[in-house]
Amino acid sequence: MPNYIRLRSEGGTFFFSVVTHERGAFLTDPSARKCLRQAWKDMRARYPFELVALCLLPDHLHTIWTLPEGDTDSSERWRFLKARFTSRFLVENGREGRRSNSQQKKGERGFWQRRYWEHTIRDDEDLLRHFDYIHFNPVKHGLVEWPERWPWSTFHRYARLGWYDAGWGTEPELGIDGLDCG
Repeated sequence: MPNYIRLRSEGGTFFFSVVTHERGAFLTDPSARKCLRQAWKDMRARYPFELVALCLLPDHLHTIWTLPEGDTDSSERWRFLKARFTSRFLVENGREGRRSNSQQKKGERGFWQRRYWEHTIRDDEDLLRHFDYIHFNPVKHGLVEWPERWPWSTFHRYARLGWYDAGWGTEPELGIDGLDCG
């Protein structure tokens, strides 16, 4: 098995993709959203950071975070969020996927993939590409025809701020499908 090493960049900005176990499509269900919202609040209270962008889809989520100066620990934040969500969702009668023998031995539940995709944002151009990727993702997956129709995204906040023009994401030549992020 590969030994993954995460880049430690103090106070950096990062893009993440986190996927459910076996691509279970439950994250946008009302009960899961409620549990995720509370787990997110708990995580940010314990481990502060700036949320730059987010899109929640049925079987995965994408985010961009900026960590505080001197802080490198995004992996502890994800561990905390996954664990907090899982315990809350089990209480809400959330249905987990089939667990492998390895997951059972390690005491892991069947809600999340073990690993996640992380990318350190290198510059403003890289940030904008990932920013657009996140907000276009529901269209890419065929969930809606344009980004403004997807309710669980920071797209709406940035459209109100004027960062996106009316109708953004309706043209196929956006050039943002090139990212391989989940």
